[in-house]
Amino acid sequence: MTRTTAVLDTNFDLDAANAHLADKPADQVVAWACDVFGDGLVMSSSFGVQSAVMLHLVTRIRPDIPIVFIDTGFHFFDTYQFVDQMTDRLNLNLHVYQAQTSSAWTLARHGKLWEQGVDGQNQLDRIHKVEPMQRALDELEATATLAGLRRGQSEARKSMSRVMILRGRCKVHPILDWSQKDVHDYLKANDLPRHPLNDQGYASIGDWYNTLPITAGQHEREGRFGGMKQECGLHIPETPEESASRDSSGL
Repeated sequence: MTRTTAVLDTNFDLDAANAHLADKPADQVVAWACDVFGDGLVMSSSFGVQSAVMLHLVTRIRPDIPIVFIDTGFHFFDTYQFVDQMTDRLNLNLHVYQAQTSSAWTLARHGKLWEQGVDGQNQLDRIHKVEPMQRALDELEATATLAGLRRGQSEARKSMSRVMILRGRCKVHPILDWSQKDVHDYLKANDLPRHPLNDQGYASIGDWYNTLPITAGQHEREGRFGGMKQECGLHIPETPEESASRDSSGL
């Protein structure tokens, strides 16, 4: 089957967008994205510890927005329960995508890639996260995505801006400047749940093989990827050209 990629308008002015949104609150950033990208806008969610914030924030403004969840085949059982809980509560327009081969297939042919250093983990991420996400965005004809990244979450995210170009599409980050307190206050004000494993010391939740609880004083991402890396590849440039584009745009 031939896959087609929705094309971002070549007249889109990235610098102007970032200047316009620099001081805008999160809900106005979401509203701007809905106006600018229309049916080409989708949202990705990992259904992690704080994902209820973005799910609630965005669906209040656009209830029917497609929500892409990548089922890696390695999620905690609790994550699947959380997906169901939030889908029922917010009536999410959920789109679940998986790799073209099962996690068992990958394990049988490549072994435990998560034990094979950074290269092994990167290969696993490409198979079970990056490829399914790209396929989802192609099939949904997305020109832009909303994501709940925050600058304080990792080194790679500190240099991000509200809007960036990644793999030919816009990525919009409404809560990029939010602190942990901002997140906590929003969850409390709207009576929203955190991921159930948060009560067991998990501050950032991905697949079971690369997620551990943290102790007092540790950064929220220190429980991920065995300390070898902080990103799975979904939110950072893949090529030097993409990195250069991001840097030249003040991102």
